[in-house]
Order: sequence, then C-alpha cells, then structure tokens
Amino acid sequence: MSKLQANLLLFLAAAMWGFGNVPQKTILDHLDPLSAVGIRCLIGGLLVLPLFLRESRTSATPGFHPSLARVTVLFSVAITLQQIAYLGTSVTNASFLITTSTVMTPLMTWLLVGERLTVAIGLAGVLTLLGALLLAGGISGFGKGDLTVMLSAACYALWAVELGRHMQAYARPFTAMAAQFLGAAALALPLGLIQGNLSIATALDAWPQLIVLGLFSTAVPYGIQTIVQRFTAASHAAVIVSADSIFGALGAAFFLGERITPLGALGATSILAAIVYLTWPARLAQWVETFAIVVKSRPELRRWAISRQGWRPPAIGPVGRPPVIRPALRPGCRSGRMAVLIADVINGGRHERRHRTRVSGK
Repeated sequence: MSKLQANLLLFLAAAMWGFGNVPQKTILDHLDPLSAVGIRCLIGGLLVLPLFLRESRTSATPGFHPSLARVTVLFSVAITLQQIAYLGTSVTNASFLITTSTVMTPLMTWLLVGERLTVAIGLAGVLTLLGALLLAGGISGFGKGDLTVMLSAACYALWAVELGRHMQAYARPFTAMAAQFLGAAALALPLGLIQGNLSIATALDAWPQLIVLGLFSTAVPYGIQTIVQRFTAASHAAVIVSADSIFGALGAAFFLGERITPLGALGATSILAAIVYLTWPARLAQWVETFAIVVKSRPELRRWAISRQGWRPPAIGPVGRPPVIRPALRPGCRSGRMAVLIADVINGGRHERRHRTRVSGK
C-alpha cells in the first residue's frame, strides 16, 4: 500500500468518525456511557473475530503480547473517556476538542519514539487546532465534559504512537483490532452492568445507534487506522483523521439542527488546508513517478524531458550495462528536484545524488 492510499483511507475513516459523533450523543438517551462503549466494541470485535481467528494461526514473536496489551488499554481508556464526555458537552465541542490529539501526537511521538518534529507537521498541527477552534466559534470556558474530551485526546495520542510502533514491529492487524475491541468490551460491560442501566430493554431501544456505532464508527474506521498505520507516520495520521471535526459539524447541522457560522467555515477551510499541505508531498511523488515511467517509454517525451530538465545524453556506458542518466542542473533551475526524481525512475533506481554532477559512464 502506498502512502497516498493510506492517507485516503484515513480520510474515509475520519468521515465515519465524524458522522458517528451524532449517535454517540443520542445513544445516551437510552444507555449509560459504559454500556454504550461495551456493546459498541463488542459488535466491532465480533465482526473482526473471523479474520482474527484466521490470522492467529501464525506464532507470536517475543514482546508481542505486552505491546498488544498497552495498545488495548490505551484504546479502552480513550474511547471510554470520549463517550463519558458527551454527558457534559455538545457534539460540536466534542468533535473539535478531540482534534487536539493532532498537536499531542507529534509531541508524544517525539518523547516516546524520537521521531523528528518537522516544520510541515508542526504547521499542519497548528492549522488544524486553529481551524477546530474557529469551527467551534471559540471556547469561552471549559466544563467537566470539555476537560474529559481533552483527557481522551491525550490517550488517543498515546494510543496512536503505541499502535504505530506495534504495527511496524509485529503487523497482524486483525489481531490488534480484535484485542482492542473485545478488550474494551470486557472492561466496560461489567461496569455497565454494575453501575449503569444496561438491560435487554435499553439495548433494544438503542439498537439503531448501536449498529451505526459498532459497524461504521468502530469496526471499519478503527480497522482502517490499524491496518494503514504501518504505511504512514503516526503524526501524519493524527492530522488526517482530525478532519472528523468537519464531518461532525456537518452531521450535527443536519441531524441536530446546529448551524455553521462564517467563522466556522473558515475553520473548516483551515483544517482542509492542513490536510492537503501534509499529504501534498506524497501526491507529488506519485505524479512524478507516473510521469517518469511515461517519459521512459516514449522517445519523443524523453527528448523533451532532456531539453526541459537539463539532462544530457550519455557518451558511452560500461560494457553490459545501460548508461546512467544524471541530471545536469542548470544555474537557476527550479525543477532540479523533480529532474532528480524522474532520473531515478528512468535509471531504475541506480541514480546517485551528487551536487551538480554531469553524465558519466560510471
């Protein structure tokens, strides 16, 4: 899977999470938060259980189970705190405040993994947070529900980092999905039976919300993130999935009658700008690679590329090896980086980057 495909799938997951914020609020008319989380995760776990059983035939490597336990605990705490927060805050505020995990995730990644904080990640995180605040129309004061959402965002940031480390080290995505969903259900359902109002009658009253939450807000989007986390950085994933605040605002406006102000529209634009800004390099690399393959197969385009990018045809290549094309960068040429990328594809990856080098037979 390419990085672009991973980013697009994360964007789809963000849409599911955003629209799922509405039933997360309305389900509290029938069930307490712990019972809602327990049944929701139980549905999601049962849906991925057949895939888990097929994947579990492979033996686990050392360190797999402790890593999986950390991921499961963080996920359970984060999703439970998020559901509890809806008792004291609106869908709008919850959708926006949860995006603060965008800013927290790069910090957690830097502290726990040592992943370098780039200017692109920092700027995208700031734009996302600013957009969320504008979309919410500003936050005049924090209540208990708002604070709970912030705590949930911190747990989600830790979870994203641990999930990325776990998937890159051990893979087995369906095992991770099943462990997270069933682990959260095992923790929440007993508490819901003891302290909540869980019963067959209340569960039947909430069955539409439970189906939506279990399938489209749990199994599918969390499954997407678990799988594609191997192919993109945790910091990038956090920025992309923060687009759920946009879809949450749209869902709240359509189903709950909330309206987006012009200032809120500016905030939505800011979040989309952050996502596009962060994912642009991946798209550019895809386009360059496709263009270079076409140039390689078409002699007339190859001649055009040589004239435009400053390439020079080789003199004589070594016996038995095709000549290597190196871009001869003209002074003031702004497309030098693209020339290097295209040359890499045409040369089959044999191009060696050297500053202002000319064509040689080596």
